[in-house]
Amino acid sequence: MTIECIAHPEKPLPPPDLLARLQVLATSLVSDVSARLAGAVGIAPVEGLAEGQIVTGPALTVRTRPGDNLVVHKALDVARPGEILVVDAGGSTDRAILGGLMGRYAASRGIEAIVVDGAVRDRSDLRRHAPPVFAAGVSHLGPYKDGPGELRGTVSIGGVPVRNGDLIVADEDGVAVIPLERAEEIIALAEAKADAEGAEEAAIADGTWDRSWIDRSLSLRRL
Repeated sequence: MTIECIAHPEKPLPPPDLLARLQVLATSLVSDVSARLAGAVGIAPVEGLAEGQIVTGPALTVRTRPGDNLVVHKALDVARPGEILVVDAGGSTDRAILGGLMGRYAASRGIEAIVVDGAVRDRSDLRRHAPPVFAAGVSHLGPYKDGPGELRGTVSIGGVPVRNGDLIVADEDGVAVIPLERAEEIIALAEAKADAEGAEEAAIADGTWDRSWIDRSLSLRRL
């Protein structure tokens, strides 16, 4: 029996210089300048991420029913190098959506990272052979392959909506999402915040960090 899958059109890949600017901006910076609404809650690095590494790329979105990975296999086949596979599996961590074999295949396809709002497995294989993997959990139980699913539609990961082609930033703190139409704005704001934090780091080092704002913001009632 053939299972129907909805497939939306591809979107153009973002310019490399935009991704290069984003690749030095931590998720915390992106989150802070996005009214702290950009972070996917509960999605954390599982394996494959080097210390200090930031991965960025356009989202290839996939929506599947919890515990089923049929449409995820198809997504791996149609992925373009540099895309980040973003799988909305309903947040269920009962069954793994992917593991070592799919991680290897993702690497061979040039996928930049994998983000799953659901579970994964085969952590050792993912560590050695897959691109960086972020997920809501880990489970040794395998997936169903019954469908249905949707490719390149709007999904949700950790409570954050993601449209196909939106920019993903992922690092040791988790995953943040930048709507594509706001990419220039958000990146510029995050760059400015990075510069400001650099100045604060220098002030800490030379003992001149201004802390006066704290006493302006609160009043201590001494006992």
